[in-house]
Amino acid sequence: MKRIILTVLVSVLPIVSGCFRAEENKTRKGGEMKYEVNKSEEEWKKQLTPEEFRILREKGTERAFTGALYDNHDKGTYVCAACGEPLFSSETKYESGSGWPSFYQPLKKESIDREEDRSYGMNRTEILCAKCGGHLGHVFTDGPKPTGLRYCINSASLKFKKED
Repeated sequence: MKRIILTVLVSVLPIVSGCFRAEENKTRKGGEMKYEVNKSEEEWKKQLTPEEFRILREKGTERAFTGALYDNHDKGTYVCAACGEPLFSSETKYESGSGWPSFYQPLKKESIDREEDRSYGMNRTEILCAKCGGHLGHVFTDGPKPTGLRYCINSASLKFKKED
């Protein structure tokens, strides 16, 4: 029953999220609102695919089990699709059963920003690229050891750099 409810939710949320325009992604650094990589909405639209823009800049979500990197098992590094910042290692990727690429820790804590997300009647922790503010996904406390965390990431917010 829980799997059916989860499947319905993950099928409906991307549709619902596309109906609302999220505020421009920003974070607090030293009291100011800025990122190292700052671009206008038009610059981001030229650089990113429509799906990448919807997810990274408008805080969208791809449907579960559909992302290009969900079933990737190659060794390498996952980087931000917007700015190229290294975010996750294939060594920390695991099969969570959630339908999205899942990791138990980022490469560096400083590469990920966190913000409270109370959208859609839920209380979650959104994660963003600390370099450009791109929406990556959410982090949950139901992951494996050693961290107990599950970084649930949209494939469209990542690029994969295969290890040579």
